Amino acid sequence: MRPVTLGTARLVLRPFTPEDVPAVHSACQDPDILRWTTLPEPYERRHAQEFVLSLAPSGWREDTAYNFGVFTRDGGELVGSMGLVRITPPGPEGRVAELGYWTARERRRHGYTAEAAGAVVDWAFDELGVERLEWVAEVGNTGSRAVAERLGFVVEGTLRARIPFRGTRRDAWLASLLPSDRGRTPGVPHLPAT
Repeated sequence: MRPVTLGTARLVLRPFTPEDVPAVHSACQDPDILRWTTLPEPYERRHAQEFVLSLAPSGWREDTAYNFGVFTRDGGELVGSMGLVRITPPGPEGRVAELGYWTARERRRHGYTAEAAGAVVDWAFDELGVERLEWVAEVGNTGSRAVAERLGFVVEGTLRARIPFRGTRRDAWLASLLPSDRGRTPGVPHLPAT
């Protein structure tokens, strides 16, 4: 897929560029980002370069992950990273994807993450034909869960040993969001259990 740019009232979501490497590296020094994501620790400049210059662009090219850099509309400062990962190929039953994100410490608690995620969710449903969005986070990541629930994700349960994390396996919360949860008519009918 060709990379796209999305916008909200306060934010621009665009593919990362080489100029973003220093900001990504700096943001990922935050102990909270390292605690709740599977990023390498310590997070070195080479890790930021690999993500920005190789991993993110190849995800777009190969339709395996669509990562956006989230930036303020005024000033162009990095807010965080937001993306769709584990994307299934298009098919008659629609697609499934997982929403993931991290937010720079100084940009938290301003509603930016939910605002950016809302744009990505709408794009996923309207343009990509996603029929089920998933959110997965380690149990205890209440900040990420609050964003997901604000978007309308429904927590479905706890998955044991779901996340490999630095030589361990961690339990994870799983939540889903369907087109109908956001007022859309699904392309594929949902027949819920009775």
